[in-house]
Amino acid sequence: MNLPAPRRASQHALWALLAGNFVIGTGVMVVPGTLNEISVSLSVGVATAGQLITAAAAVMCIGAPLLAAAVARWDRRQLLALTMVWYAAGHALAALMPSFGTLLPVRMLTVIAPAIFTPQAAACVGLLVPPEQRGRAVTFVFLGWSMASVLGLPIGALIGGHLGWRMAFVAIAILSVASATAVWFTLPGGIRPAALTAAAWSRVLRSPVLMGIVSVTALQGAGQFVLFSYFGPILKQDFGADATTLSVMWALFGAFGLAGNMLVSRFIDRIGAGRMVLVTTALIASSLLVWPLASTLAWLAVLLVPWGLGCFAANSAQQARLVGLAPALAPGSVALNSSGIYVGQAVGAALGGWLLAHDAQAWMNWVGLALMLIAISLSVAIDRSSRPA
Repeated sequence: MNLPAPRRASQHALWALLAGNFVIGTGVMVVPGTLNEISVSLSVGVATAGQLITAAAAVMCIGAPLLAAAVARWDRRQLLALTMVWYAAGHALAALMPSFGTLLPVRMLTVIAPAIFTPQAAACVGLLVPPEQRGRAVTFVFLGWSMASVLGLPIGALIGGHLGWRMAFVAIAILSVASATAVWFTLPGGIRPAALTAAAWSRVLRSPVLMGIVSVTALQGAGQFVLFSYFGPILKQDFGADATTLSVMWALFGAFGLAGNMLVSRFIDRIGAGRMVLVTTALIASSLLVWPLASTLAWLAVLLVPWGLGCFAANSAQQARLVGLAPALAPGSVALNSSGIYVGQAVGAALGGWLLAHDAQAWMNWVGLALMLIAISLSVAIDRSSRPA
């Protein structure tokens, strides 16, 4: 990003926040990436291991808005750095857990960090850049999640496949410490977005437009995670993919995810966030539609391209959409949008696990597609409605 000279120092802070989202995203996705290894190591079924995703998503969903209120008056430099230290400690402790029963609560405590970091990083961006650059800055910081998909997820899967899931968790702990250090030394002190009053929270919760956007986010997440949560086991079972092949597939998916987010960051202020949401959601839906045509890994790689382009870009567009519609309410709306992401993950992972456990794997893409089509319909209706007061 090219910022005016007086804001040049903010570039370093934006890069640190992007890096933080990279680590956060890598940590969130490490379970889908190492699901096979966790299942075997802890002697539980894949569907059971997948509930680590559901439980973590539930914590992040509930935690994002509640913690947004609890930390409203914190200095963001201290808050975000300490959040990454918490993330480091949680992953290090999780790597020591001997059973699924002990890993689950540690995982739930660990993901308090994503519930804080991503929404609070997005909310404080508006204080780092001029208003006319706000949409681009939000999507830029969210590029960290795309980078997590193109680098963090496949590398984590590769480490997990060859060295075990515990070493993958340790790697994330080390990255979290590095991220905390970067945030501490680059983010200016004294950044405290105005705390939302009860009246402001009421405006967010009573706004049909803002809450409708959050609902679109939840539907997008649910539609994707019906299948996304179980990519590893499905590719192993149906295509005989080993750890290296899985890592390559994750990397391919992530590469297009990064490309999609970069395109959104470049063009969103020109064509509008609402239209960008429709484009990215339609791309994901198209991959779910043609999923049954994947007869080989090569064809699957081709069919995943639209999904990759839309996956993380859709979330970026939704964040920018909320910030652009009501900047003053962004701390609350962005936190609720993060909850929407995690609600979708929890619902999608639970639905996918249920279908997998009941030998209904063939229905997974169709359930996901139905949810994406509902998201598209709702997003169109929102664009046609009036803006919030």
